[in-house]
Amino acid sequence: MWDIITFMRWPLLACLLLPPILIYLGLHIIRREIIFVDLALAQVAALGACVAILLGHHADWQSYALSLAFTLIGAGVFTLTRARRPKVPQEALIDIVYVVAAALGILLLSRSAEGDEELRRTLVGDVLLVSQGSVLRTLGIYVAIGIVHFIFRNHFIPLSFDPEAAAASGMRLRLWDFVFYCLFGIVVTSFVQIGGVLLTFSYLIVPAVCANFLAESLRSRLFVGWAVATISSILALYLSYEWDLPTGAAVVCVLGAVLLLTISVSAMRRK
Repeated sequence: MWDIITFMRWPLLACLLLPPILIYLGLHIIRREIIFVDLALAQVAALGACVAILLGHHADWQSYALSLAFTLIGAGVFTLTRARRPKVPQEALIDIVYVVAAALGILLLSRSAEGDEELRRTLVGDVLLVSQGSVLRTLGIYVAIGIVHFIFRNHFIPLSFDPEAAAASGMRLRLWDFVFYCLFGIVVTSFVQIGGVLLTFSYLIVPAVCANFLAESLRSRLFVGWAVATISSILALYLSYEWDLPTGAAVVCVLGAVLLLTISVSAMRRK
């Protein structure tokens, strides 16, 4: 057991310390009913990483800066396309952004000698190889963003959970929407660099969905989501070590299995 902890300590810490902010933001996204916005922004961040790869930057600050720049552009697009009575559902525009970003990423990486491997890395990441510096740096970013969300909670929470009241209060909705998406984009960009698109989406949505099935208040949903992510991560990392499985994909699959179990439990509770 000690050998597993020693070998997996930084991937384990990454999967325990970093998801809480993702779960909190996932609850916002579910409430806004724009589920694929996180997947779209994650793919846009990956597109920025693809551009960085073609320019010769691999997992350095230039790569992060390009991913963040692309993500902030996406945040601006999603802010401008959100409307109370839209002619086209925002989810449709989000899906289009995701598909186009994914296609552009494939086209760009087709020009790289290691395109297939780089494409796989943008999807499933290299969480097993995450370093101490990367985990601590990302944790620092997440703590700072968490503090901002706590300070301005009276703006962010009504914006997602009670938009009618937020509008009636005179809040500058488009401005705070843009701030929300920018902070969200920073979180997504940072985790895509570690875990790839699929793991980022899974941590954002699956624990939050489980929490919505099992709890009512925001605080209890945060706790349930954190518990789901923690248990799933520990189990997935153990299975990954014992069975020599890709770590990121193992976490995604275990989260999916926990979601199925949660749905079953929720259905039985309603009987």
